Amino acid sequence: MRFSGRRRLVYLYLREGWRRFSQRLAVGHLSAVRFAGSAPDRLIVAPTDLRSVDGFVADEIAAGRFPLAGRTLDCEGQSPFSVDLPSEEFAVRLQAFGWLRHLRAMEKNQASRLARMILDDWIATHGSVLSGIAWRPDVIAQRVIAWLCHSPVVLRDADYAFYRRFMRALAFQVRYLRRIADSTPDGEDRLRARIALAMATLAMPAPAGRIRRAARNLDLELDRQILPDGGHASRSPRAALELLLDLLPLRQTYVNLGHDVPQRLTPAIDRMFPALRFFRHQGGELALFNGAAYTPAHELVSVLRYDESGTALSRRLPSLGYERLAAGETVVLVDAGTALSVDLSTRASAGSLSMEMSSGRHRFIVNSGMPRFAGEAIRQLSRATAAHSVATLNDTSSSRISTSSFLGRILCGGVSRVDATRNERQDGSDGLTVRHDGYREAFGLFYERDLLLNARGNEIRGRERFLTPDGKLPAGGAGMGTAVVRFHVHPAIQLHQANEHEALLVAPDGESWSLTCLDVPVVDEEDVFFADPSGVRASRQLTLTMPVGELPEIQWLMMRRNGPAPAN
Repeated sequence: MRFSGRRRLVYLYLREGWRRFSQRLAVGHLSAVRFAGSAPDRLIVAPTDLRSVDGFVADEIAAGRFPLAGRTLDCEGQSPFSVDLPSEEFAVRLQAFGWLRHLRAMEKNQASRLARMILDDWIATHGSVLSGIAWRPDVIAQRVIAWLCHSPVVLRDADYAFYRRFMRALAFQVRYLRRIADSTPDGEDRLRARIALAMATLAMPAPAGRIRRAARNLDLELDRQILPDGGHASRSPRAALELLLDLLPLRQTYVNLGHDVPQRLTPAIDRMFPALRFFRHQGGELALFNGAAYTPAHELVSVLRYDESGTALSRRLPSLGYERLAAGETVVLVDAGTALSVDLSTRASAGSLSMEMSSGRHRFIVNSGMPRFAGEAIRQLSRATAAHSVATLNDTSSSRISTSSFLGRILCGGVSRVDATRNERQDGSDGLTVRHDGYREAFGLFYERDLLLNARGNEIRGRERFLTPDGKLPAGGAGMGTAVVRFHVHPAIQLHQANEHEALLVAPDGESWSLTCLDVPVVDEEDVFFADPSGVRASRQLTLTMPVGELPEIQWLMMRRNGPAPAN
């Protein structure tokens, strides 16, 4: 349903109010007593965790220090659940217990004793207090999955009293999550809640009817959220990876126990693999669109080794709205879509028509990406159009991000339509024309970008232009403002200014590309890269500035160059 202006905001406020009311109604004024009950006497199976293990993290936890979310907490002999935590993201990671996997790198008996001590602390401090971050549905779902997957470590040589405490706490969380799952915010959180509940019905003794019901609920969410082309409805390239890390072990658990696999599970997984490979650059990294952060290469490899889909790599994901140009060793990825729903846009970026480009093992042009761990101000800055390799008109993002604490940081205006046309030429060149209406309401202009990759993959031609609603170039006038086309350069790439209209981009192995624009100067400017594994870091960007009233259209050329890299 689409509205415009004030009516749209009123509709969003009313809908969010109803969602919150429904969520409160689901739990009501019930106390922890409502979810008390019998607990199973054993676990049937421990699903596999595909995420990697870090021995350094294990050693730090053993020493009473928790390195999570880019921060390290020294507990100084106290429980981590009884001290002030450095950030909300840190609290989420701590309470979700995903760090349990790292204890597998320790000596077995030491790991088990440490895990039981920490879990006992959590049960005593948070086990029956239904409030705070620990009882957010997304955190509960992650914690249930982590406790199930790492129960062999936790329960190894455990005494009967701890075993019963663990099982009661786990059963309590599952009952509570089952009650609130329907009112969980849409998107990954709701789907992961369904994954956790399905996993729990397999790992813990459950009647056949409950197993079937959990499978049906999971199928419904998979149908809703995994699109026909395999992408997640949030449009984030990383979402599919995060979900596959849980969906793959879940499917294998169904198979190992001889249960019927949910009807939509395997088809959804088979669709997700090609979509994940679509976003993979030549060097193996995922593209940085719509909330995607740094992705460790081993996480991607650990998932893709299960890819048996046999599906050829697509040139486009029409349901998601992404396009891919590829030739030789060169890949160009373009965001040619819009947010698919308001609910799923809390991490979406104002990056319509942005591009990334890689050649060989290196990413040359990127978006700035979402920081994995950062304050709210920096996270919102990373969503702005200026943080993407695309044009920005009059320092205004093409999509507006809400500042309402009630609605959350949703996209609430701007781009409502993107048109994309593929242009294949007889010489083997592959082209793309994309246009969005994000600046129509504020400035009366459409933004259009043309890209053409030649058959050898060593030349990319681009055209940026602003058009009136009737498809013509604007008549002119100083009042139309200024557009800046940004090319964010990956921090590993060195920049060298050849002349006013040309810059060289040089990779560590000496591969070099030039960016040339004869219409306006090519300017080397300071920049920041949000998606670096070490955190936010300094970088560089190349900018092309267009006085739209005088110059509504410019053309540029990227070309692979031969010869040695220039000296500094």
